[in-house]
Amino acid sequence: MLVAAGLHLAAAPAWKAPTQLNLGELQVLELREDDPSKPAPPRPTVEDHLGPLHLRAMEPLPDGRGWRFQVQALEPGLAVIPALDLGNGQRSPELRLWVPRSIPYGGPWVGFGGGNDDRLPAIPFPWAWASLLLLPPLALATWGVQRWRRGSAKRRLHRAVHAFRRQWPPANRERTTLDTAHGLGRDLLAARFGEGARAWGTVDFQDRALGPWVQWLRSLDAARFGRTEPPFPAPDQLVSTLQAAKADGEVRS
Repeated sequence: MLVAAGLHLAAAPAWKAPTQLNLGELQVLELREDDPSKPAPPRPTVEDHLGPLHLRAMEPLPDGRGWRFQVQALEPGLAVIPALDLGNGQRSPELRLWVPRSIPYGGPWVGFGGGNDDRLPAIPFPWAWASLLLLPPLALATWGVQRWRRGSAKRRLHRAVHAFRRQWPPANRERTTLDTAHGLGRDLLAARFGEGARAWGTVDFQDRALGPWVQWLRSLDAARFGRTEPPFPAPDQLVSTLQAAKADGEVRS
């Protein structure tokens, strides 16, 4: 009877484990008692490590005949799990597992070593947070575009005045020269008062107190027929009158 009792106490559950562990990967080991005539092993006294392996989780097997360990090997080489004291006089057998150093290229733990294909795990770039750095230049660009748009009317008027001064008064009374001067004058009116000003006539100029422009229009009509009266008004007079005028159709900057 003493020999039988000794054999019963010496009997221990067996390990079920893979032949080797992959470096850095979570893998499962089982300590199971397959003999239904023997009691299930109690909880082993382990905490954070199972030998050199990091213990990530431990739970009983679904059938209650042992324990399941979720472990992670973080060092290559031979991992030796010593015999565990089960607290009832039983000890688990020693378990030896090989953790190969070589890791497939591109694996999540390839930075741990072995071969010429090692590389560190890929760390995603925080695009969402980095995009916040774009806010100041975007705000500055928006402000610049709005300021440029607000000044577009002034720039257009300035270009129109400059082009008009180069062609007024006309250098000669040829029809092409007169038509060019007339077109530039209409461009200047449109830049100041809007596109509707291109069709203004004598009455429209008089209603807006643009007397020099009445003379501008009549002098062009007279020049087309070879007359010199009324004479061409001075460009300074035309531009100053135009800039000082106030009308409903005025384009403001």
